[in-house]
Amino acid sequence: MEAEESPMATKSRQVADSPSPDPSWRGLYLAASVCGLLFVVLNVAAIVILASIPPAPSSGGAATLKWIASNQTAYTLELILFVAPSVLAMVVFLALYMALKHVNKSLAAIAALIAIASEVTAAAVNSSPQSLNAALILLSDQYAAATAEAQRLAFATAAEGLIAATNAANIAGIMLEVGILIISLVMLRGVFPRWVAYLGIVTGVVGILSEALRPVIGFAYIVFFVLEVIWLIAVGWRLYRLGSRASPELSPSA
Repeated sequence: MEAEESPMATKSRQVADSPSPDPSWRGLYLAASVCGLLFVVLNVAAIVILASIPPAPSSGGAATLKWIASNQTAYTLELILFVAPSVLAMVVFLALYMALKHVNKSLAAIAALIAIASEVTAAAVNSSPQSLNAALILLSDQYAAATAEAQRLAFATAAEGLIAATNAANIAGIMLEVGILIISLVMLRGVFPRWVAYLGIVTGVVGILSEALRPVIGFAYIVFFVLEVIWLIAVGWRLYRLGSRASPELSPSA
């Protein structure tokens, strides 16, 4: 004779088998909606700062170090605004997994894992737009304090190596766009509007290409950035609605 299932176990099983997002994660959905908005605001602020200072030299370690010395406050703030939001993106993708795991648990988990790993990588290596690297600030100070030409040459050479690595294809950025692409495919059958899913698919594809080709596409990179901002705002709004309602059962068109 089978043992009778306890009411608590029955409730847990019903939630796990529910065709809708788990309502017990409402707090996470609300937090993620705020994080998504902050992510957008901080990145837009970084873009504004980037546009307000003279552009970095196109080549030359010594020229770049001198440029950083002349714009160090703005350069440092810009770097912080680009890198610090990584933790905000992690919260967003964790919430997306919880909101979509009832659709396809495996793909949602893979997407969230890839995206969160990309943000961890970005924070660890200061992954950011071209010629932005925290180590260059230290090299700039050392270059300015150097008294011998041989020392300045050594610092300039080290800077050229960092610039080359920073301006190369952004692996962390590519990983994030892969995560956006996969999670958007899952969205096609979830509580998110289809247009948000399709926008995410386009954003993911364009983002992968933009991150891979960013050393050569120049200002055209802004197209991808705009798409990602719109997608994040739409996702944040939907997560806010999931978290602010007692019942998460929303029609995809709402």
